[in-house]
Amino acid sequence: MSETMGRRERKKAATRQALADAALRLFLERGYDQVSIKDVADAADVSTTTLFKHFPGKEALVFDEDADLEAALVAAVRERPQGQSIPAALRAHVIHAKLGSATPDPGFARFVQLTEETPALREYAHRMWMRHETALARAIAEDIGAPEDDIACAALAHFALEAASLARGRANPRQAVERAFDLLEHGWQAAARSGAPKG
Repeated sequence: MSETMGRRERKKAATRQALADAALRLFLERGYDQVSIKDVADAADVSTTTLFKHFPGKEALVFDEDADLEAALVAAVRERPQGQSIPAALRAHVIHAKLGSATPDPGFARFVQLTEETPALREYAHRMWMRHETALARAIAEDIGAPEDDIACAALAHFALEAASLARGRANPRQAVERAFDLLEHGWQAAARSGAPKG
């Protein structure tokens, strides 16, 4: 029974990946608005019914790793190097996740361009990214021994995630994120000195 279940789960995962890959390829080739759900289903050789079993809508096809994103954000806090502040860990994570590495990856750059130039994708990406705010705030609170609903932890989580949005359209997005996190870092240290968080 477990072998059958394992095979079924692998097949579902493979279908989901095939759909996500086909969607991204078509969106990059033709533009998001020029590709239909049926186009994606046909490219992955499945029915539209099957596609909707895996993805709730067209935008979701582009962002198929939501759970992984949340886990990575929480890990950035929990698994940061000893002596590194929480804002510094989140700064590094946000820059890597939203802006890519210092060495440009053409594939990542095209993906960012697609999402930034497509209003529906840009808005969906922002909503999905900000959904992780509560989980991140809880991880911060847990790390420093604060109550789960601590306002300083919630504020740090909120503004750390919003930093990438604030940098959109700037001449140098990376520098803009750095400046936003400079403010968060200094504010966090002030909060720590006042007897609130110690992380």
